[in-house]
Order: sequence, then structure tokens, then C-alpha cells
Amino acid sequence: MKRVTAFVGSARKRYTDDAVTQFLGNLQSMDDFACEVVTLSDYHLEPCRGCKVCFERGEEHCPLKDDRDVLIAKMMASDGVIVASPNYMFQVSATVKTLLERLGYAGHRPPFFGKTFTSIVTQGFFGGGKIVAYLDFVANGLGFNTVKGSSITALEPMTEKEKRRMDRTLAAHARRYYARMQGSAYPAPTLAKLMVFRFGRTKVMTELDDRSRDYTHYAAKGWLESDYFYPTRLGLLKRGAGKLFDALAARSR
Repeated sequence: MKRVTAFVGSARKRYTDDAVTQFLGNLQSMDDFACEVVTLSDYHLEPCRGCKVCFERGEEHCPLKDDRDVLIAKMMASDGVIVASPNYMFQVSATVKTLLERLGYAGHRPPFFGKTFTSIVTQGFFGGGKIVAYLDFVANGLGFNTVKGSSITALEPMTEKEKRRMDRTLAAHARRYYARMQGSAYPAPTLAKLMVFRFGRTKVMTELDDRSRDYTHYAAKGWLESDYFYPTRLGLLKRGAGKLFDALAARSR
């Protein structure tokens, strides 16, 4: 049985919570999933202080002692992750932003390969599409297999027309998410993802040493010699592109 966990960035159990519940119900109608809804405001999560200890020495040395690791453990134990947020001043809610900022080190050392991510944004008027794009961009950087999220527009009270539109949107979204979860957990990288890996790896090799947590992490994972973050077959085009990306990254120092 696959496990899906939704992290909800609204303490107000209304449309965001309802959309997540409906999405998970759609998903469970297609297969046997174990689903959990995590309301972020129920957890103690302090804002990042920007001390960079997690970058330089490792995330286990973070001076903030709160529920960050509990939430990360839930992500690591899941096959699928959903982040849902209301549109607050044209960005994610403060609780979602705090969680993402506390995962800053994971943008350097992605840990979520093989897991499927998507996002749900609820709003009153407009701007949710850009928030979805932001969440999906961050998820790609963290290593997730990302399914484009959905933005749900609903004023209070929600009209029948808005409810039908939401139903269609969430049903189609759940089908896309399900299809991605049935595919390969470790797909061949796109050229864009391959470029990000090769440029990042080259920077780590040429600018850092074993005093850096990024360097020792890359070395321990075998990323200093590998074609990509995880074992994958690259065709002739991508093998050639990888060598080109290595050369371009080395020249850009």
C-alpha cells in the first residue's frame, strides 16, 4: 500500500482543507492508498535564522529544536507528498513558507527522489497559478517527481458553478497524480534536470572540499562520479549533453 501525506498550510479548516480531502478521496477511489493530512499549524516550527549551519555542518546541527524533523520524517516515509496552501498576499501561507525555508539545505542535497509531489492552492480571486508554479519549482529542486498542481478559485459562499469547476479540476488532478505514481519512481532526467545536476556537481568538486557538508554528502552518495543523482540510463544525446554541461560549468568558474 502506498502512503500519501498532505501538508496543509491553513489553520482555518475550510476550502483548503476541503480541497485536500476531496483530492485524497479521488485518489483512494482509484487505488488503495494510506492517506494522512498534516495541518502545519498543529506543529511547532520556528522560522529559519539564516545561520547556514545546516549548509556547512549538516542539518542535524540546526540550533532550532522544534518539529522540523518530525515533518521531514513524514515526508521521507511517504510515497507521495502534497503541499496545500491558501493564497495569502499572492504567496504561500507563512506556515508553508517556514517549512520550505527550513528545507533550504535539501535544495543543495536533495533527499526526496522516488517520491511524487503535487500542490493545491486555494484563492478568492487570482494569483494562485504563480504560487503553484513556485511550489512545483521548489519540489523539483528537492528531488521529487513533480505533477503540476492546481489552483482553486472560490469565494464565500462557494457557488454551484465554482463547486462544479473545483470538482472537475480536482478529479483531473488526482488522475494525473495517480498516473505519475504508477510510473517509474526513478525516471530518466530531462535535459534541464541533467544540467542542474552537472553544474551543481562541478561547482561542488571545484569550489568545495571535505570541510564542506555538501562535498562530503556528494562523495558519500557517489555523486562526484555518477551520471545523475540516481542510477539511470542516459541515451547518446544526454550522455553528450552531460559532458557538455560539465565543460561549461568548469569554464564558468
